[in-house]
Amino acid sequence: MTTKQILEYVKNHPSQKVKVAVTDIDGILRGKYMSAEKFLSVVDSNFGFCDVVFGWDANDLAYDNASYTGWHTGYPDAKATIDLSTFRKIPWENDVPFFLGDFVDDKNQSLPVCPRQLLKKVIGDADKAGFAAFMSQEFEWFNFEETPQSLHDKNFSKLQPLTPGMFGYSILRSTYRNDFFNALFDGMKNFNVPLEGLHTETGPGVYEAAITYSAPLEAADRAVLFKTAAKEIAYKHGIIATFMAKFNENLPGCSGHVHQSLWDKKVSKNLFHDEKDKNKMSELFKSYLAGQLYCLPYILPMVAPTINSYKRLVEGAWAPTTVTWSVDNRTVALRALPGGSKSSRLETRVVGSDTNPYLAMAACLAAGLYGVKKNLKLKQPATLGNGYRDESNGRFPKNLHDATVTMRDSKISNELFGEKFVKHFTQTREWEWKQFAKVVTDWELKRYLEII
Repeated sequence: MTTKQILEYVKNHPSQKVKVAVTDIDGILRGKYMSAEKFLSVVDSNFGFCDVVFGWDANDLAYDNASYTGWHTGYPDAKATIDLSTFRKIPWENDVPFFLGDFVDDKNQSLPVCPRQLLKKVIGDADKAGFAAFMSQEFEWFNFEETPQSLHDKNFSKLQPLTPGMFGYSILRSTYRNDFFNALFDGMKNFNVPLEGLHTETGPGVYEAAITYSAPLEAADRAVLFKTAAKEIAYKHGIIATFMAKFNENLPGCSGHVHQSLWDKKVSKNLFHDEKDKNKMSELFKSYLAGQLYCLPYILPMVAPTINSYKRLVEGAWAPTTVTWSVDNRTVALRALPGGSKSSRLETRVVGSDTNPYLAMAACLAAGLYGVKKNLKLKQPATLGNGYRDESNGRFPKNLHDATVTMRDSKISNELFGEKFVKHFTQTREWEWKQFAKVVTDWELKRYLEII
């Protein structure tokens, strides 16, 4: 739709309201309804949105260690702008118009702590280098026959999964609660978040969805909207959907793998493919991959952002623990999929489903571009067989604290994303660790209360 058609749709929608949203540092959509009149008055300028969305955590607890905003600033409004290109109709809300926004500073420049603006910066770097990137994210997530109230009543324990047992790629299980399954597939398409595939994964009540690839900003928008839309559609079917990286220690974790490739901007050519190479991988592909191998240990919190993320990154659980790569090997961190001249791509398997898609894609793309810019050579041999046993290039940090300290003190992270973003982001991850460290867990009570 043209800008004129979009604005006409807003003006003429019977609800006379618009839903707008921005993304906080954790990738959670924060938004509100606006009257159509108010929306039309700010669509060409900006509107105020409390900057507390960058001053509190996922549970709305105010950071006491952040410098961007806090009690010391009084939590003023930040300036947000509407991106009309993100226009969508919400099918499960009578086609109410929906838009995403960005944050800008007082000079209408990109706000350094805004995740969507950070991805735009990295895309700009790719554009300056002459590349057009394409990306997509796939998600695994658990579904429970619960409501928000029952979750709290049960104290988040003994939840009823949508289906029992381990039954990945099950045609049979997908017929159970087929109303929900079809609502997801069809609803996402109508919400302009098209899926390439949707199926059950191994684990009780687990689904996996692959989102159709697109340019990076659109890919991240789709990924962010998918997570919230899946939860909203689930609500309407009496289901709770969770994108926690590791719901249960005895079950596989939930991935958010990012697929990516670089193309020639002038001609429709996948620059990752080389028919003459034994693995069909171009030298540019190899440099891109080498960049991620080098950078990912220093920017890991962007793809593993929570305490829970590191419960997923354990040996033998379909998630990587070592800094490894290979061709079509699901035990390594970076899975090269040379494929054909159009499908050649890299799958970054470190990424969990709990990530902020803007930050995850910014991390993958920036790290790959670093390798291309520095003309890094892929000297590390491909892992053959079990990637968990290959520690020749090291392991990833084992918890959020170690990963955050590594990122905070790294020159690489500051070079890729700027000091202001790195400072704010690592402060938020330090806060996350502190909140966890002071809690007395059920594990401690069961282990120590009677015996010690």
